[in-house]
Amino acid sequence: RLPHAGELKKEGYNVGEIPDTTEELVEIILKDKEAKFDSPTLNIAYRMPVKEYEEKTWYHKDLEENWGPAPGHLNTDGTDMLIFGAHFGNVFIGVQPTFGYEGDPMRLLFSKSASPHHGFAAYYTYLEKIFEADAVLHFGTHGSLEFMPGKQVGMAGTCYPDRLINSIPNLYYYAANNPSEATIAKRRSYSATISYLTPPAENAGLYKGLKELGELVSSYKGLRENESRGPSIVNSIVAAARTCNLDKDIEDLPLEDADAKEMTLDQRDGVVGAVYRRLMEIESRLLPCGLHTVGVPPSAEEAIATLVNIAALDRPEDGFKGLPRLIAESIGRNIDDIYRGNNQGVLDEVELNQKITEATRKAVRASVEASTNSEGRIDEVNDFFKNIGGAMAMLSGGTPWAKALKEDGFAVPEEKLKPLFEYLEFCLKQIVKDNELGALVGALQGEYITPGPGGDPIRNPDVLPTGKNMHALDPQSIPTAAAVDCARVVVERLLERLKIDNGDVWPESIAFTLWGTDNIKTYGESLAQVLMLVGVKPVPDALGRVNKLEVIPLEELGRPRIDVVVSCSGVFRDLFINQMALLDRAVKMAAEADEPSEMNFVRKHALETAEEMQVSLREAATRVFSNSAGSYSANVGLAIENGGWEGEQQLQEQFLSRKGFAFNADKPGQMDQNADMFKAALSTVDCTFQNLDSSEISLTDVSHYYDSDPTKVVKGLRKDGKKPMSMIADTTTANAQVRSLSETVRLDARTKLLNPKFYEGMLASGYEGTREITKRLKNTMGWSATSGDVDNFIYEDANDVFIADPEMQKRLMDTNPNAFRDMITTFLEANGRGYWDTSEENLERLQDLYQEVEDRIEGVTMG
Repeated sequence: RLPHAGELKKEGYNVGEIPDTTEELVEIILKDKEAKFDSPTLNIAYRMPVKEYEEKTWYHKDLEENWGPAPGHLNTDGTDMLIFGAHFGNVFIGVQPTFGYEGDPMRLLFSKSASPHHGFAAYYTYLEKIFEADAVLHFGTHGSLEFMPGKQVGMAGTCYPDRLINSIPNLYYYAANNPSEATIAKRRSYSATISYLTPPAENAGLYKGLKELGELVSSYKGLRENESRGPSIVNSIVAAARTCNLDKDIEDLPLEDADAKEMTLDQRDGVVGAVYRRLMEIESRLLPCGLHTVGVPPSAEEAIATLVNIAALDRPEDGFKGLPRLIAESIGRNIDDIYRGNNQGVLDEVELNQKITEATRKAVRASVEASTNSEGRIDEVNDFFKNIGGAMAMLSGGTPWAKALKEDGFAVPEEKLKPLFEYLEFCLKQIVKDNELGALVGALQGEYITPGPGGDPIRNPDVLPTGKNMHALDPQSIPTAAAVDCARVVVERLLERLKIDNGDVWPESIAFTLWGTDNIKTYGESLAQVLMLVGVKPVPDALGRVNKLEVIPLEELGRPRIDVVVSCSGVFRDLFINQMALLDRAVKMAAEADEPSEMNFVRKHALETAEEMQVSLREAATRVFSNSAGSYSANVGLAIENGGWEGEQQLQEQFLSRKGFAFNADKPGQMDQNADMFKAALSTVDCTFQNLDSSEISLTDVSHYYDSDPTKVVKGLRKDGKKPMSMIADTTTANAQVRSLSETVRLDARTKLLNPKFYEGMLASGYEGTREITKRLKNTMGWSATSGDVDNFIYEDANDVFIADPEMQKRLMDTNPNAFRDMITTFLEANGRGYWDTSEENLERLQDLYQEVEDRIEGVTMG
């Protein structure tokens, strides 16, 4: 949306006849809302003759090796270079060209990224030399300028980000929760970032069959001891759970023909507890709803959802406990024990955990109500403690939040609540106070943008208010002691789960993916997980810098050393090169420890590889890999998003080719291609593993997660051809979970793609929201391609929601016909590639709809 235009106009900028609404702007610039970026349906702002392009783009000859002579085939009509966008007074709103190789299988396979294409170079030449921009604002996370080939840091005149941006001051609106890629934008394209809030979030809730199942569970709790009604309700719960496909998540769910009358009361409680636990897992998951509008703070409801999650975390560094822990202590319980019982499906503990969750929400809501206006928004935060101190508090029965807790049966002393709610008051002020537009106006006037940390606002509320020039952290300070403690919990739960799923046998090797943003937000939790698996301890110096390591003795470790294969994202490689050295040293220390092979799988595999490949033990212990310098991602996501892939073999070759550059602490500063060592290391992997640490971004929200998933790659490399287990650690709440990949994909689908709260929120955002829904479906198919861990019912239920309902068809068609066509294509592709088995009736409907949408789009275009 466009609050910017009015703000800029007030400051004296000539913004011409810029439209008032997003829809009008989209219509002017794109004409076709979802037009391809090289499509003639985009509005052409300028036609640049090839001669002018070559005169003003001094490096154009360097692009010919990859793209041939200008004008090339992208952003051109065959004669001139085309600059897409529109002018409004002294403002040009343009459409940044794409990388250019999205639909080209051969280019996607290249282990190193090629140069930008001529159309991309022409776009930035136009901005600087023809439009003569005084500044450029890159809008939204993220574009492709900063990911163009060149050095990782310290750009030279030969690096493409430097050549493209050249001398134009670069401002960049960047999501506050993504400091790692914001750092790349700063380092590689000289940008001054302006942080913006991530989309508002709320609890996913229950719907349709899940809601009915929840009502059955509530009925059971009141009638559980009734020997007539209780068993009957349990039979209904089992049938409804199977209808909702929860039997895939509850291994020992009774068969439909089983009769609960033959069960004991404890057995019935066990069945209902397991179902209730899964329902509450879905209901309480935080769900980003809609899209963020720059400069508009969240509503009171959205602020409450954020505060509830802030309140749930213990903050020992700030000297207070989380609200769930305080509530549990008020009844003589430890919240960790309650979480443990909840995770095991113990009905009483699941019920108590839910009561604590509800009480937490009520208490936080009570604290915010006094600041909420009639429109459900917060203009100004009233002092939480004003007029409620001393005698006044005694007369009124205490603070609003303490009273809310008492109403739910929890008498938490005021003095214990005070430090937490003082902190929550500070956080609420930060949430509603934003400077997103003010920072832009100031930056355009050459003023200083206040710096601040980026990251997850729930873990680190200092990220707020937004409108800051983001920075990350001191890379040498991670992993912190707190991150090591959190990592220990996850590693213990991961190994416990893997042993249970693998017949009480230890996994020998785990393939890890390390992300830059995640390690900034968690201060190195996943980094600490890797060190813990191999049995090596990070040792900080007096200044808190982590550059020393100690091998943990086997007696203290109490288990074998687990081998690892670490695939680092390109951003992690750029930001944490010292930590890559730490990991490499840790693995080699473990490999060189003179211990029996059955207690040291790192050494066992390194010795086998050394013999097979005739290399030294240290070289055979190479376990840290990434892209080549200046390259990012495996391009698997690009291939799937654009449909230009021939088969899974191509995706696997891309992964091995692009991610097979080895890091070696013995040769600092080098990333050498070593695909053979990468394959050898992956061939022993028993489990692939990733972390989810933030509620805003989950497995199907972005393509990055499956882009780096090596599950089917490992299956193809293992000598026994066995598919490895796949696990996901979820630390988005205080109760950290380790789930299988298939469990996590199901949870993601139920809380987002199939959830009316999610898709209605997206549809309310207009054409972009429809594209977001389609993106979730396409990313789901990405997981089918890389792991095969997507259940058939997810596609079937999605088809029922979006395709089988004529009214929904019409809404999607009217809102964004091109995204709807892409959705239909994805369903057909999922069936064609063997990921979705469905009826002929469904396929015929999809084929007919495809033709209908095509005709509609052609009609619109022709008109």
